[in-house]
Amino acid sequence: MSELKIYNFMGLRRIALVFSTVLLLVSAGSLFSQGLVLGLDFSGGTQIEVGYQKPVDVANLRNQLNQAGFDDPVVVHYGSDSDVLIRMQGQPDQGLAERLYSVLKVSDEEIDLRRVDFVGPQIGEELRDKGGLGMLIALAVVMLYVAIRFQFKFSVGAVLALVHDVVITLGIFSITRLEFDLTVLAAVLAVVGYSLNDTIVVSDRIRENFRKIRKASAVEVINESLSQTLWRTINTSMTTMLVLLALFLFGGELIHNFAIALMIGVGIGTYSSIYVAATVMLAMNVDREDLIEPEEGELVDDLP
Repeated sequence: MSELKIYNFMGLRRIALVFSTVLLLVSAGSLFSQGLVLGLDFSGGTQIEVGYQKPVDVANLRNQLNQAGFDDPVVVHYGSDSDVLIRMQGQPDQGLAERLYSVLKVSDEEIDLRRVDFVGPQIGEELRDKGGLGMLIALAVVMLYVAIRFQFKFSVGAVLALVHDVVITLGIFSITRLEFDLTVLAAVLAVVGYSLNDTIVVSDRIRENFRKIRKASAVEVINESLSQTLWRTINTSMTTMLVLLALFLFGGELIHNFAIALMIGVGIGTYSSIYVAATVMLAMNVDREDLIEPEEGELVDDLP
């Protein structure tokens, strides 16, 4: 068996720190200055499902509604090319569906008005607040779990890596003005789980090597641990990306933003599990005394 090649990951940690800091500052600046483009789930409005007898071009429908005076309608396929979902932001309007139906019914083609849903601004605000609270609770539970399973310094690194991933993902949505709705929020929470899983795998190997390699510096132990888990991380990320790419290309417009959020999160999460969490551990002076199990009859302080 060939000897494992050890990569000097931590030799680039200062460059990675600058890179992450720039991304975080740009993302936070965009979030504070212009915020997110909130979807109907959070802002309130009307959602209408319409069925046609044959495939329909959503771009033509969108132009048709714009010309009829409807402001910024979101028109997407769902299910099939003959099923259309129309979202109109603003105050729910009981007569909106009838007016919209009369605009679409300009030919002899049979149109089926299948469902009309109303989301009030108060409900949207409640969903937004509960989503944010859920994310904060998830981060707190993650920090507690990692602190119990590993050590406090590991938990700080893990949580900061998760915050790093979430802020940058939201920042990209803010910069590109992509719509943020419940599906994207679900994707962000999934990113938290994915990134945490990757970070725990790396942390577990770091803890194991601190206990096995007793005469190496923290940088050397972390470099060896990251090298040992590198291909596992790359393979997991690539297979996940392939699935997400298929969702993006063939899943329909309704889940485009969901797939985009996950692709961004998986990419950033892979990077943060290698650099952010480990760099934070080094900054907090993690050492073998934090994790090593003394051999029988010796004290930790007496170890060489």
